[in-house]
Amino acid sequence: MRVPVIAGNWKMHKTVGEAVRLVQDLKEALSAHPLPDVEIVVCPPFTALAAVHAELRGSRIRLGAQDVFWEKEGAFTGAISPGMLREAGCSHTIIGHSERRRYFGETDETVNKKVKAALNHGLIPIVCVGETLEQRDAGQTDELVRSQVQAAFAGLTPVHMAEVIIAYEPIWAIGTGRTAEASEANRVIGLIRQQVAESFSEDTASAVRILYGGSVNPENIDELMAQPEIDGALVGGASLDAASFARIVAFH
Repeated sequence: MRVPVIAGNWKMHKTVGEAVRLVQDLKEALSAHPLPDVEIVVCPPFTALAAVHAELRGSRIRLGAQDVFWEKEGAFTGAISPGMLREAGCSHTIIGHSERRRYFGETDETVNKKVKAALNHGLIPIVCVGETLEQRDAGQTDELVRSQVQAAFAGLTPVHMAEVIIAYEPIWAIGTGRTAEASEANRVIGLIRQQVAESFSEDTASAVRILYGGSVNPENIDELMAQPEIDGALVGGASLDAASFARIVAFH
């Protein structure tokens, strides 16, 4: 049985003080809901990680980062190493988000290096894959997503893959208010699982958790989570509101 994961990507939002207040509000909001068996992760900006970690102590919410670099240390101005994230209290890190690919030059090759570095330092990578609207309209979704999955996990072992979380995020649905139809999201996530089976094994594929991301909100979470292949959500804007995120976590 795959335990669902609901992760909130705060992106470039929230000062340290605002982040702490959001976590306080989230803990209170979650206490008002009967929660399913679910892992909860929040991913604040780097500057707020330590303060949020302190605020999360004693709660069931885990801490993630929004990116990581693949080197342990060195002359890499602006980069954050896996060890630094672990020291700040992180258990997870997002890797390969489409905004990192679009604005910061992330490639399939660098995603693969970051995944390996995260795993080698005990971090759980949440690895994002997904197509643009142009690629979808051109009928390239299946081929592109398969190739991203192959490249992201090249050189990994089934033991490594047991720690990995994958997030299917169609780029055309991120922050646009447009959501992939639940049945279509389920189909593509099933395709991702099929690619993992071909690259590793059926057992590995049946165990790996695959999330959907792209304008997830309280209104669509229940339908998404009713799909057999979808194991959770990577939530953007709705994770910045404690009540909305708590309702997403309390899907039914």
